[in-house]
Amino acid sequence: MDVDISPKLSSKVYGGEGGSYFGWCPKELPMLEKADIGAAKLALEKRGLALPSYSDSAKIAYVLQGSGTCGILLPESPKEKVLAIKTGDSLALPFGVLTWWFNPEDTELVILFLGDTSKGHHRGAFTNFQVTGTNGIFTGFTPEFVSRAWDLPEDQVKQLVSSQTGCGIIKVKDEQRMPAPNALDREGMVLNCLEAPLDVDIKDGGRVVVLNTKNLPLTGEVGLGADLVRIDGFSMCSPGFSCDSAFQVTYIVRGSGRVQVVGADGKRVLETHVKGGYLFIVPRFFVVSKIADADGMEWFSIITTPNPIFCHLAGRTGIWKAISPELLEAALNTTPEMEQQFRSKRTTSEIFFPPSK
Repeated sequence: MDVDISPKLSSKVYGGEGGSYFGWCPKELPMLEKADIGAAKLALEKRGLALPSYSDSAKIAYVLQGSGTCGILLPESPKEKVLAIKTGDSLALPFGVLTWWFNPEDTELVILFLGDTSKGHHRGAFTNFQVTGTNGIFTGFTPEFVSRAWDLPEDQVKQLVSSQTGCGIIKVKDEQRMPAPNALDREGMVLNCLEAPLDVDIKDGGRVVVLNTKNLPLTGEVGLGADLVRIDGFSMCSPGFSCDSAFQVTYIVRGSGRVQVVGADGKRVLETHVKGGYLFIVPRFFVVSKIADADGMEWFSIITTPNPIFCHLAGRTGIWKAISPELLEAALNTTPEMEQQFRSKRTTSEIFFPPSK
């Protein structure tokens, strides 16, 4: 495989006083196009508003930092849902969803978007359609069409269409009221990965929360699964791969560590050091492993299937423990004594391996 899979940082696409929108470009990260994955970040300052828009891609959104409000209008829904969001919240956004995002707080609100671009206009990149603003949908129609659509005189239509001079992201005036979130609207729409029950919890090793159709049903419509992984200082994540032909898209939330990826013919295709803000994609069936630095490491990943299945090559649940001793002895071309010693290791550790004491 000759595609560069090196981790990359995002670049600013547009922004203003209210905040900025960042994206990863397929030209700089070719695996985005190969995997049909888009990746972007939204950073809103105080009173920043990401104007209503819809996208050509189904996405998973993850709140990296801060708290605020988002509005979601699902297709065929009679009314928008207004949600309070905070750090650790994850949302599944199917095709055709209209969304807006608002930050009422002093702390910057940062949201990560990872999604499927296989049905989008550009492979490996999101195309967002703004409903209002200088590049809003209705700026492209003639006043006659908009007048007929809205049942308003053309002079009022011209004023409404051109009154918002911002593009994509604006800063809302202090006196402008904004919709209040409804606690009931969060039900079935949001899963907080920092508060959800742990799917894996290894003492001094690491913790995992998996997003799937059971705890966030809309992932089924999005067609993506996700997880939040946190490993402790110097802990190792077992070498493993997705055995259902899925790509793994990984964003480093915080911390740092080393990553190695091995592909076909036993060739190491990536050996690098990553830290918060980096994104990389592991190709199908390639094996990846990570070792955290002293402060540990946290990452959020999407997998291109809503209910992913992983195969680990080490640990209590690794494939070596399931293979018969005779076959393992032959496969490794080793002695029965060495096979027994090999099999006796990692009999209690699973997925994460704490540093040796």
